[in-house]
Amino acid sequence: MNRSLSSVLTRAASAPRASLGEWMGKTIRLTDGAFWGQFLGAQSASGKTVTVNSAMRLTAVWACVRVIAETISTLPIGLYLKMPDGSRQSADDHDLYWILRHSPNSKMTAVAFWEAVVASMLLKGNAYIEIRRIGGRVVALDFLLPGRMELDVDDAGNLEYFYTAPKTARRKIPAENMMHIPAFSLDGLIGLSPIAYGADVFGSAMSAESVAGSTFQNGLHQTVAFEVDRTLKPEQRDEFRDYVKRISGAMNAGLSPVLEAGVTAKTIGINPVDAQLLESRTYSAEDICRFFLIDPTVVGYGDKASNWGTGLEQKQLRLLIFTLRPLQRRIEEAIAKCLLTPVERRRMYVEYSIEGLLRADSAARASFYSSMVQNGIYTRDECRVRENLKRHGGNADVLTVQSNLAPIDSLGQTTDGQAARAALLSWLMEPESKPQE
Repeated sequence: MNRSLSSVLTRAASAPRASLGEWMGKTIRLTDGAFWGQFLGAQSASGKTVTVNSAMRLTAVWACVRVIAETISTLPIGLYLKMPDGSRQSADDHDLYWILRHSPNSKMTAVAFWEAVVASMLLKGNAYIEIRRIGGRVVALDFLLPGRMELDVDDAGNLEYFYTAPKTARRKIPAENMMHIPAFSLDGLIGLSPIAYGADVFGSAMSAESVAGSTFQNGLHQTVAFEVDRTLKPEQRDEFRDYVKRISGAMNAGLSPVLEAGVTAKTIGINPVDAQLLESRTYSAEDICRFFLIDPTVVGYGDKASNWGTGLEQKQLRLLIFTLRPLQRRIEEAIAKCLLTPVERRRMYVEYSIEGLLRADSAARASFYSSMVQNGIYTRDECRVRENLKRHGGNADVLTVQSNLAPIDSLGQTTDGQAARAALLSWLMEPESKPQE
């Protein structure tokens, strides 16, 4: 352990109550593996050490993190200005709009940036972003690796941030230049690390994968023991073991051993079927999906019947409501709190466009536009703009509703225009009433 990290651990261990040391309801000690495990890796009940890298090697973890991070990062995020009439207007002339939407910094696109932020929240429980300002104006956002961030508290109980970038010295980042986005938290300050709290779940899955790999490497055979009716010399044992290795394993499947007189083969251990190896691996994957609030069918688990009809639509709605939306809301509020001034927060806000999820579903998008136009919420030109088409102008920029949407009390009654046309038609049908020329 280096000297700087040791000093941080020592200071954190003596942190005052109701501050960083109390985020789990007890004071942090140097031996508190549950806390420091979220930064240095956690030991699981199965004996596996769970880190970000080892957890991401599990297909279920990789799929869950990728689905959530890629979905949120590809949704449009907008900066809006509140209008006096209750409507809103896109603040696309504001510098922050372009930073959030297109280029947070000189090294990353917006998609890559927000993807890293969400992945950090999912795996480490916290995302750290350094705010770059020139003359008080935000000019860039730099994503910071959570594994290189060290937290401390000052005498007043406020969080302090220390970051060590590759090939640079450890430095303190002022709190006003830090956008810290915690995920699920017990104290509202520091998010809980899934790597630490899910160590047993991930460790069990890693153990199942190790057993499966060993089983397949052995050609799906159980361990075989050879019983010999005589005592072998050391060189005879080594020669026999080398012979067994040459004919064992998946690469040598089909090779038949030659057993001489007095040698009997016996299987020991539990076969894969009795050990329910496949069922165990499936259960581990479902448990991981439960940890990330992802339906297993979203990441490829489950049978065909579970991905059929309205059930699939409800699962997608569940993904949006219970998984994506809470993370989006945390990001929106963090942006407003850290990047907008108090005056700007009274008249501006940030919001993800959920309608971006319809971009890949043309049928759902067409149904959505049709409903909005027929009920007088969108004009046809507004729909064309959303589809990157030119405005048509004229009546296409007028709100319309279906003509049959009339009050029930007016059914059977004619409008003034209809009455005028009826009167004119009646007059034309009576020639004798016309004035003489």
